[in-house]
Amino acid sequence: MASLVLTPIAASVSELKKNPMGTVAAGGGFPVAILNHNEPAFYCVPAKAYEAMLEKLEEAELNAIADARANERVVKVKLSEL
Repeated sequence: MASLVLTPIAASVSELKKNPMGTVAAGGGFPVAILNHNEPAFYCVPAKAYEAMLEKLEEAELNAIADARANERVVKVKLSEL
């Protein structure tokens, strides 16, 4: 069965065990697909790339909240009324 590999760089589990940091470096800052019997088992993601992904996810979540609130009724108040 064919599997989709979502990165241009791939390494075997054996290669990862032999040289973990070399495997990460081979990705040039991008994720590396780790293959087990020529099937993707997981992705080895460098710390900076992982941080960037989490930041983008957080931004998307905050944008969804802002979009939902954009349709809410606006109530105008004066500072003196508080």
